[in-house]
Amino acid sequence: MADINTSSSSAVAEAASFLTPLNILLIAILAISMYYRLKPQPTPTLPAPTAPTVFQTFTPPTLLPFDGRNNAPVYLAVRGRVFDVTPGKNFYGPNGPYANFAGRDASRGLASGSFDEDMLTKNLQGPLDTLTDLDDEQLEALRGWEERFSEKYLVVGKLVPVGSEEAQEAQKA
Repeated sequence: MADINTSSSSAVAEAASFLTPLNILLIAILAISMYYRLKPQPTPTLPAPTAPTVFQTFTPPTLLPFDGRNNAPVYLAVRGRVFDVTPGKNFYGPNGPYANFAGRDASRGLASGSFDEDMLTKNLQGPLDTLTDLDDEQLEALRGWEERFSEKYLVVGKLVPVGSEEAQEAQKA
């Protein structure tokens, strides 16, 4: 009988030595990591489809409503190319640092590094800004902006003057 008591007390002593705080912590970490690894994952869902973007011909007045107000997309033009900068709405949309350029031709302002209202075309019915008076440094800055926009944003159209043949064709369509 003494042998049975000795062997059972040694088994209890072995079990007690196994249940140290460190071992309990390691077992808990193992159990938690196995739970997270083996738990069922939610089925991934596709994002809601958006309306397809169609390449359009814009004039300054038809580009103007795309300024981000009333949940409209944010477009701006650079050297005749219209970019959808809606993903950067914090910068180009209402109250953003580049908000003056939303719905407008931003070429002169970007080339000059100026966000002033003076950089925007005043007469939306008139000819487009030819940018012929820009110096080499300004043209290089404009190319840099255009390259950045091309890498980051979708081109959704082109900007043409009011009354041009392309504008008239776009109105008919």
